Amino acid sequence: MHAAPLVLYSTWGCHLCEEAQTILTQQQVCFTVLDIVDDPVAFDQFRTSIPVLAAGSHYLYWPFDEVAVVDFIKTYSLQGM
Repeated sequence: MHAAPLVLYSTWGCHLCEEAQTILTQQQVCFTVLDIVDDPVAFDQFRTSIPVLAAGSHYLYWPFDEVAVVDFIKTYSLQGM
């Protein structure tokens, strides 16, 4: 199975988004940050729910912790940890 890239929907100045990035970094997860301000579709979809971790069409909404991130990745066989 091909690993879906992880995307963290976020925006500048969001302290919850910073916490989410810290969790992902501590878990040594490869991810890309997408600022919803730069993407009108993402802005419409996530403006009231960031941070959101996405893998294809699967979403992990805040609040999440290390355990939830690991479970999310394992559930969707996204990448080795």
